[in-house]
Amino acid sequence: MSTRSGAEAGNPSGSLAVLHNVKRPDAAWNEGCGPFRLHGRYGLFIAAVFLVSSAATWAQAGAAQPSIFSVLVKWTPLLFSGFLFNILISVMAMAIGTVVGAALGLGQISPNPMVRWVGYYVTQFFRNSPWLVLLFFCMLLLPFQFNLGGYTVPLPDWMKATFGLALPVMANVSEIVRGAVNSLPSGQWEAAESLAFTRRQTLWRIILPQCIKRMLPPWMNLYAILTMATVLASIVGVSEVMTLTGEVLAAEGGRGDLLVPLYAMILLWFFLYCYPIARWTVVLERKYAVNT
Repeated sequence: MSTRSGAEAGNPSGSLAVLHNVKRPDAAWNEGCGPFRLHGRYGLFIAAVFLVSSAATWAQAGAAQPSIFSVLVKWTPLLFSGFLFNILISVMAMAIGTVVGAALGLGQISPNPMVRWVGYYVTQFFRNSPWLVLLFFCMLLLPFQFNLGGYTVPLPDWMKATFGLALPVMANVSEIVRGAVNSLPSGQWEAAESLAFTRRQTLWRIILPQCIKRMLPPWMNLYAILTMATVLASIVGVSEVMTLTGEVLAAEGGRGDLLVPLYAMILLWFFLYCYPIARWTVVLERKYAVNT
């Protein structure tokens, strides 16, 4: 194992070069969130359901009713704007959960027993709580507005839903960080200690740079799961794609023949967004995988 400092390795800044990467157990790689795989055939199946249901709806539509294709052309811009709102919620919830979860994960490996205890139990509480329950708690407990420096800042429902979805993300990111750090062998810490590096220097210059590659695939995996879970916001009244779909059905007179085509189209959008993420996750897992 190489333990040369940055200056000895030709680094003019003198910062420590990351120690050589090591083999890691497969169990530590996916720790934090379960396996999630999407296959292209699922998309073909969803597209087939959409086409078949649309054709059946078109064939059954009466002369006085607009066809399914005209309905889709009419309402697709509105529904797609709702879908983009789902993506916005997922990005914001992932950003908040990642920042707080990373700090919580580092707290789980803290040498301070109290910090380690708090980090562990907070992580386990939110990680093992139903996402919908956390969503309802945030919707009901957070205020509609708060005062900040003499100004009244509103807190809309979609922001509260974002905070509710960020809580389980935070807990899973915490486990991803803890698992990635613990997957490194103790020799990495011992080599840094022999060079008189402090714990903070060891974390930021040696341990965490090696953990990024280990954390990236499960982090992307978690984001794909979060994106599909954003539809839970419709239950608490947020005007995202599922809520708008219900409003479209009501505006069309509650036509039951539109139910399957509309929801199949929404499902296809989610698949087309999440499938590249799932495939990229597989590519990164294979790229960074090393045998024990």
